[in-house]
Amino acid sequence: MTTYQGQCHCGQTQWEATLNNDQTNHVLCHCDTCKILGGGAFTLNQIIPKSALKFTKGGDSLKAYSYKGDSGKSVNCYYCPNCTTHAYHHQEVMGPDTIILRTAVLPKGRADFKPSAEIWGKAKMPWEKEVAQTFEVMPPS
Repeated sequence: MTTYQGQCHCGQTQWEATLNNDQTNHVLCHCDTCKILGGGAFTLNQIIPKSALKFTKGGDSLKAYSYKGDSGKSVNCYYCPNCTTHAYHHQEVMGPDTIILRTAVLPKGRADFKPSAEIWGKAKMPWEKEVAQTFEVMPPS
């Protein structure tokens, strides 16, 4: 296990994520919601236990944006109220103890992690090349 430091763009919110070796990679999400919220072709993520994320600064002031996912259940996006950097998301369909960490906001992880999977491949931009095993939607758990 390794602990990675993360923070939002303005530094108002800071956290630590403790990841197992099999979690030190990126899951690329190509869904349209990630494109709109992130402003890019995909987002970089990892699915982790909620207990693996500890806020060291500003965690109590996070704001939440919620929408209904394809499952019909809520997806809650937690972000810094000042700069709007997303720290993590919680998809209720995954249960209360599992979250989706944004790995692009871990300075060491952003550069060092390799892609391990691509999800929502059916929404991938036609010019994107496959860099990891691609699933049309979310793979079965």
